[in-house]
Amino acid sequence: AVVSTQSGHYGRDYTNNLRFTMDSDFATGEDTAFVYDEISNIIKEAIEATIGGNSYQHNKVNQWTSNVVEQCLNQLTKLGKPFKYIVNCVIMQKNGAGLNMSNSCYWDNTTDGSCTVRWENKTMYCIVSIFGLAI
Repeated sequence: AVVSTQSGHYGRDYTNNLRFTMDSDFATGEDTAFVYDEISNIIKEAIEATIGGNSYQHNKVNQWTSNVVEQCLNQLTKLGKPFKYIVNCVIMQKNGAGLNMSNSCYWDNTTDGSCTVRWENKTMYCIVSIFGLAI
């Protein structure tokens, strides 16, 4: 499996394109910060646990996406950080088709953050984005 991540900063008006960019600003204080590496690991573990070495199967995609999102949310809430989370998961069969998507947020870069991970194997892509909004 191949995992891709990349970070970038876009000022107060944030755009997250499927070109796999994300905001990695951190709040001060480890206990209340949106820590990119921590979130990225949660995403990767959820994908591996759910999809692992499976080949793309159309009839399992809904279950897989739900499981990845639920596992991410479960692990995020266990962190006990003061955030509301939004988790998106897309699974796409590798068949040569293109996929473009974009997310936009207006938030506080000093407290809020996001992380996008692209995972792939021989038959599919899985893209997960998590947005953390400080409470």
